[in-house]
This record gives sequence, structure tokens and C-alpha cells, in this order.
Amino acid sequence: MAGVGDVRIQESLRVKIGEAKKLPTSSVSGGNRSTYCVLKLDNENIFKTSVVEKSSSPFYGEEFQGEIPRKFRFLSCYVYEAGHRNEKVLGKVTLRKEELYKYHGKDHWFPLSPALEANNEIQGKVHIEISFDEFLNTDPESSTSHRMAVRVVECSDLTVTNGACNPYALVTVSYGKSRAKEDVKRTCVKKKTICPQYDEKFFFDLENRGQNQDRNQYVIDDVFSGEMSISLWHDDSRVSREVLGGMFRGVFLGEVKIPLRDLDIRHRHNAWYFLQSRDGSKHTNQELGSIRLKISYTADHVFSSHYYEDLRNLLLKSPNVQPITSSAACILSEVVENLEDAAQPIMRIFLQNGKMVPLVKALAEWEISKTSDPNTLFRGNTLASKLVDSLMKLVGIPYLHDTIKGVIDLIRSEQKSCEIDPSRLKEDEKLEENMATLKDYVEKMYKSITDSGLVCPTIVCEIFFAVKDAAMKHYPESTEVRYQVVSGFIFLRFFAPAILGPRLFELTNEVLSPTLHRTLTLVSKAIQSMGNLVSSKTLSLGIKEEFMVPLFQHFSDDKHTDGVKRFLDIISSARQAHSIKIEAPIVLKEGWMIKRAQGRKKFGLKNFKRRYFCLTNHSLNYARNKGEGPLCEIPIEDILAVEKLEEESFEKKCMFQVVQSQRALYIQASNCVEEAQWVDILTKICTSNKNRLKEYHPAAFINGHWLCCKSFDPSAKGCTPVTGGLSVGEIKKDIDIDREIEKIHSLFLTNREKLEALQAYLCEIHDACASQEVYSGDTEPMPLVHIDDTKTCFETLNEILKCVISLEQEHMQYKKMVQKQTVIGSEETPISEDNYQKYLSTMATAR
Repeated sequence: MAGVGDVRIQESLRVKIGEAKKLPTSSVSGGNRSTYCVLKLDNENIFKTSVVEKSSSPFYGEEFQGEIPRKFRFLSCYVYEAGHRNEKVLGKVTLRKEELYKYHGKDHWFPLSPALEANNEIQGKVHIEISFDEFLNTDPESSTSHRMAVRVVECSDLTVTNGACNPYALVTVSYGKSRAKEDVKRTCVKKKTICPQYDEKFFFDLENRGQNQDRNQYVIDDVFSGEMSISLWHDDSRVSREVLGGMFRGVFLGEVKIPLRDLDIRHRHNAWYFLQSRDGSKHTNQELGSIRLKISYTADHVFSSHYYEDLRNLLLKSPNVQPITSSAACILSEVVENLEDAAQPIMRIFLQNGKMVPLVKALAEWEISKTSDPNTLFRGNTLASKLVDSLMKLVGIPYLHDTIKGVIDLIRSEQKSCEIDPSRLKEDEKLEENMATLKDYVEKMYKSITDSGLVCPTIVCEIFFAVKDAAMKHYPESTEVRYQVVSGFIFLRFFAPAILGPRLFELTNEVLSPTLHRTLTLVSKAIQSMGNLVSSKTLSLGIKEEFMVPLFQHFSDDKHTDGVKRFLDIISSARQAHSIKIEAPIVLKEGWMIKRAQGRKKFGLKNFKRRYFCLTNHSLNYARNKGEGPLCEIPIEDILAVEKLEEESFEKKCMFQVVQSQRALYIQASNCVEEAQWVDILTKICTSNKNRLKEYHPAAFINGHWLCCKSFDPSAKGCTPVTGGLSVGEIKKDIDIDREIEKIHSLFLTNREKLEALQAYLCEIHDACASQEVYSGDTEPMPLVHIDDTKTCFETLNEILKCVISLEQEHMQYKKMVQKQTVIGSEETPISEDNYQKYLSTMATAR
């Protein structure tokens, strides 16, 4: 059984901010306001949407997704008025962490409430200690025995206000049913800290607080109808508050209220409390509108690897299961409500284990076999398409930075209008100028994309090759299917969404202005249409937005179509040695250069000769003359590094080296421009090599030693780090495989009833489970997945349920252990509104 310390808790959050409605109009002009939204964890801003101009029902349509690296109490969504000097809050939605599960994975409309307390959520906690001195002493003459001692020990995680936190505490004890009488004590101010250490004790004399001094029991009843509060304040010179007969500066940070009747006078009360907001801060009759949010919060309790071995092995068998629809991966994708929830962990697990290509290939072949129209291939939300989507987003972020980030940065910096819809043009704008600017941006984006084929991540290219190969085999008569299947992924699902929402693809952290958002929308549409041109020359006909037709027509010529096709050929070409015979090579660059003999012969001069070089997606070769057979051919997978060569090696300029396992080929280009182009393109090709070097020698090995590091060993490890490169291996190392398996377990567990219903359905078909207890219900169970073979599907289901039940038993044992070790009132589990009654019950039982 896993111990508490052996289990990791990993939290993640995804929030889709949809739209708002019935927002209040401006109190000054009476018109609609421009607004934006901000997501907060407690008081920390984690996401901000773009501004939506002047609308009472704005559509934001943005999403935050990320890991939560720290503990939090509240998730909030604030609606701000844009352009307001003091960041005016129109309303907010605040949810406690404990209630997020109620809204998981579904759209909900939340009413907006006022944002008080300086627009901050109350956070932090306070440690207090309360004791009584002989409170039950009935001697009316004893004044010292009837008192309560309150010790403010410390606080932590207090709110920073106006860039600072100088906290002090007020301890207030109120008496009587009306609580009209009160005593107030104040701690000292602790400067510049959110975790102040006070250790100050205050005494409250309770003897003379009753209405009848001669009846001690009446005094006790009167006192115990009172309340004690500890409030925290930030000492701020700009805010004044009158207390204790003087003026004190303070901004409210939170408070704790404790009814005196809940205190046990026989025992010392020592506990941590979460700070709360003040009474009345949540009540209003004002209508502030509402907002639609889709919240997905998960807290994965991750065990050690050996707990997941059976489920991991079962899942990884999926590509080899015949038919593929009977595999664990397919069954999971059919029973979950949101396919993306299943696709992401499946993709990461198979990528980390080097089985992503076989899985996608098997799924693609099955999907293609069930599709009659090649134009609809992978256009829907199937497991295969979602897996490729997730893969491109995971490994493709550096690729996007190399490819389109520069153009997006240019568009952001220039902030030019590209509006070509006549109905949306402003008075000072000209359609012709806007069209010219838009065409220029689209052309730059097109060139950046089509010139980037060689740096497309290798794993993505291998996936595209597998998908294209399966489609061509199934549709041998179609000349365009090879482009359709690839363009649907790379343009429709990758480049176009990244241009439209650069923040989601880590291309910028800045909030998009309305003008910039509109420009990127138009560029995204144009790039998407260019990707579709490879299969349809009439794309612009019949489209809804007629103003886009001239733009589409401009980029539908043979030049742009051929450029897209060449790009698609490169990113879907076979880069592995075993695939060279399958696909014809694509020439990437060729020309005359001078090479130095590699010393492959035992005897012979290592002189320089002029040769004709040709680089394809398969190999680098050179021949005596153009068109002749190659004298030497180096497979791409044998190129371990490509770097410039120091001039001192041969006292020649414009030299570079192609490093192989046994030797390096030294080459001299005709000029510095040619040298840079060859090094660039060969470096990009080299990134596909899984055995790519980490270090190299910047100078040659001459006269028995390396000129750079003076080593006499010709096979010595390089002395300088290689430049450039993109390694999917680095991404694989960052995948938390145990957590991904835990996510799979959670999904299976959530859908356990569906799995058992399907199991019962298959049992009924074959009467295979007559001696077993299976699912029985009021309604006849129905198949939940596409079943091609009932026998293998039933076998897989049995294995899935066995793994899920076994893992869930471990989780239940862990939860019992945690519950047993949890102490309410400790620093790890402070007392709050949610657990206060449970705390009282626990204390009563303990005493």
C-alpha cells in the first residue's frame, strides 16, 4: 500500500471563457462598455482576455490551460471595464476549490457579483491560541480568575495591497446578545511581510460584563452569547480608521469570527484559521449580468510506477490489437464525453514509449477503410485526428516559433488595419490600402510556412508519412489525396489556429487588441484556404464572406499551389532508411562545391576536388558532374552534425563540415552566402537524426591531432556544443508518464458504468458470462462503442476493469490513510467555513 509521502498530487486547470450577457451600461454615457476578463487564483492574475469593444453581451472565446504549482483556495473570473483608470470591476465569479468538481467539463452560466475588498479575494491564515483562567470560579470577589487570554501567534500568505504588506491584528471581544459592548486590542505592525510573527497575548476581563454582578451564572450566559474576532489589517497611510480612541491606518485583509459558546473553557484552544471576508460583502440586489465558463479542474493523485504497470502495458498493446476498435485506447475514446481528455494522455504515453507512429497508423488505416469520400478524411473529431492535434501542439511549439512567430511579431508591431469588409471599414480607411497590407502579410506568412519543411519535427513528419501512405493505398486513383490528408492537419488544425490564437500556442503573452485580432483572423482564413487549394481550385466559390474572394483568388495561382504541394511533400516524406525505397527522393538543394577527400582509402592523397553536390530528403551525395551517378552518398540518418569549420584548418574561407560517425566531410562553398545556405539546410535536415551529436570539433584533425582542443585521439569527443537543432527527445524526458497513466485510470473509473454496461451487452450476445454476476438494469444495455469483433472487445474490457478496480482499491486505502492523518486546525488544514462544524465535532469526540 502506498504511503502518504509516496503519492504526488498534481493539479491542472482549464477554463474556457465564453461570453457574458446583460452587463451594466456606463453610468456616465449610458452606452455599452468595452470589457475584458481576468482569471485569478486567490489574488494572483493568471490569465487575461483580449478587449471586446462596447457590448453588453461580449463574446470572449478564449481559454486558459496550465498546471497549478501551488495551493489555492479560490478561482475567480473578474470582468473589467477596459480603459478605466482604476481598473474598474463590473463583477466577478468566485468559486471555492472544493466546489469546482460540480462544474467540471461543462458550460455553466454564472451570475456576476460585486467585487468588494479592494477587488481582492481574502487569502491567508492566522494562528491563534485561546485559554481561560478558572472561568467557573463562583467567588464574586475574585476578579483575576474570570478572564480569557488570546494569543496571536503568527500569520502566513497575507494579501499584498498597493505593492506592500505591513500587517497588524485587531482582537475584538463583543458581549451580550446585541453585542453592543466590546473590547479591542491591537498588535504591533510588522513591516514588509506576508508572514508576520507576532506572539502577542491579550487578556480580556470577563468578570464585570454581566448585567447582574451578584449572579455569576448570569454573567457566564451573557458572556457566552458574545463573539470574538481577529481581523488583519495592512497599515496604509492613505486609509484611516478610528479604533481604540485613536486614528489608525488600515486596509482590511480578512478576519476570523469565533462564537464564545463554541469554546471549551476547560481546554486550551490552539488552531490555525483561514481568514474570511466581512459579513455583508456578498449580498447585493444589483443585477450585474452573467458569464459563461467551462471549468475543468483535476487533482491527480499519482502513485509510484509499479502500480500502473498492468494498465500501461494494456494500453500500449493497442496498435497490435486486431481489430483496433477492440483496443483499450479505442474503447476509452468511445466512452469519454470529451475526446480531448482521452487523446492528450494517450498521445503522451505512446510518444514517451516510442509507439506513437504505429498507433496513429493503425487508427488511420481503420478510419480510411470506413470513409467513402477522401475529401472528408480526418476532418471530424476522431481519436486519430485528436492524437495528431495533441502531438503537434506538444512538439510543434518550437517549430511555430521558428516559422511564423516573426511574422506575427511584425503584425503586432505595425498595428496596421487590414479590414477588407466594406461594412466594417472606418471613415479614414481605404479598402485598397488595407487589401495591399493584408496581401503582404499573407505572402510573408505563406513564405515562412512553405520554407519551413525541413525543420518540421521528425515525429510529426513520420506521422504524416504514415497517414499519407495509408490514404494513397486506399485511394490509388486519387492524385490529390496525398495532399488532402496532410494539409487538413498542418493547415486546418495547426497553422491556422496558431495564427488566430497565438497566445494559446505560446507565440505571445500580450493581450491582442481588436485591430490585431481582426488582422490575424483574416490572415488565418487566407492561410487555411491556401492549404485547401491543393485539392480544390474552386474554394472561393460560394463562400459566405464575398469580400474574401479577391484575396483567395490572388493566392490561388499555380505558383502558390505548387509551393504548398512542395511543402506538404517535404513534411510527409520518409526520413528513415527503411522507407527510402518507398518514396522517391525530393531534391532540396544542389550545386558545385569543393570537397576534401575523406580518407576512406588507406592510401591516397587527401586533396581538394570540385564536385557536384545534391541534397535530398534521403541523402547528401556528390558526383563528378551534374546528372552522373554519385561517387559518394551519405544517408541523412548518418549525418550527426553540420557546422562551420575554422579557417586555420586549411587556411580556406567558406568551409563547413558534415560530421559522420567515422569521419567528417570537409566542404568549401563558393561564397559566404552559399556556405550559410548549405549549413542552414543541412542543419535542419540533421535535426531529424536521433543520434545527433551534442558536441563537435570546430577545427580539423590534421597531423595527428585536433587543432581546436589539441587532443591526439581521432575519435575524441567534441570540445564545443553543436548549434541549432530541435530534439523531441527533450520533450519526451519532460513527460510524467505515471501521471498520464493516472489520468487514464481516472477516465476509465469515471466511465465505469458504461464499461460494465458494454460488458453486460457482450455477455448477453454470447451467453459467455452466465455463471458470473454482470451489470443488470431496468433498461436493456446498449453497445457504447463500435464493435468489429465482440470476442476481443470483451477480453479487453475484462482487462480494463480488472486494472481499474485494482488501482481504485489502492486509492481508497490511500484516502483512508490521509483522512486518518488529517488534523483540522493544523497549519496544513486550517479551520474554514467548510470544515468548522466538523472541527467542533472532532473536538467534542476527543474530549
